[in-house]
Amino acid sequence: MDVPKPLIAIGAVAAVAGIGWFATRPDPDAGWLGYVEAETLYVAAPVAGRLADRPVERGESVAAGTLLFALDPETTDAETARAAAAVVAAESGAADLAGARQRQAELDVSRAATAAAAAQLTKAQHDFDRMAALAARGFASRAQLDAARAARDSASASLAQARAQIASGELTAGRDEQIAAARAEVAGAQAGLRGQLQRRREISPVAPEAGVVEQTYYNPGEWVPANAPVVSVLPDARRKLRFYVPEGEVAKLRPRMVISFTCDGCGDGKREAVVSYISPRAEFTPPVIYSERARSKLVFMVEARLEASDKPLPPGLPVSVQPQ
Repeated sequence: MDVPKPLIAIGAVAAVAGIGWFATRPDPDAGWLGYVEAETLYVAAPVAGRLADRPVERGESVAAGTLLFALDPETTDAETARAAAAVVAAESGAADLAGARQRQAELDVSRAATAAAAAQLTKAQHDFDRMAALAARGFASRAQLDAARAARDSASASLAQARAQIASGELTAGRDEQIAAARAEVAGAQAGLRGQLQRRREISPVAPEAGVVEQTYYNPGEWVPANAPVVSVLPDARRKLRFYVPEGEVAKLRPRMVISFTCDGCGDGKREAVVSYISPRAEFTPPVIYSERARSKLVFMVEARLEASDKPLPPGLPVSVQPQ
């Protein structure tokens, strides 16, 4: 029996469609596509200056603490010396106000005068006692007794005056308020010096951690504006995966979850990473991962931290994350 031509045509179209669907259907075992990303550190100085030295080059591996560049330190060193001199001046002023009003030699003179007044009082007291005894027996007049008493009292007053002179000389040169202000000035000068020492370190920054110099932006001899990056570093320990999960599968993931992935050049075995971020918003599939195998229109971006390694994966390397 002959089959009608319209049915043959419909069957052919259906067959072609089925073959096309089979060839392009999503692979349930296929991974979520993504790539390796790195957090770049841009190293700059907070002040402008001429670039005196830049011992590192692009693509060079650096260890933590390696000098990356140095600005001309002449101006900064001069400011540091000025701040150090201000500290010395403030400390000297505070010490002068907090010290005794009289110098040690002057105090020694006052103490000698006190000793002499004390001896004079002792002699006057003895003279008065002797005169009082004579007056009681009628051998001294009333006038002689009064004179001895006056001499004793005068010697006592002289001793009190000498002791007051010593106490006055030992007082601080400044009032309490002046001394407090001087100490505050010292603290301000010391803070200024610490700031200048920190500024000296900031114009010669070192690598905060091990990594690779990604780019250099200025050469020695050039003028560098304030806060302009001179060197950018890709830290070895700050590599992560960035991959995209279809909207229907993102619920499988949660923060701090361990995932496995494969990549070209990673060897036959799978490697692991820890999920650190799941985007709360869906987005259209980025062109960088769009393919016949990953054609979902809406996906969620996910990031996962990589463990520190002596051979960190290069940024931009494609990866395939295996669904759990």
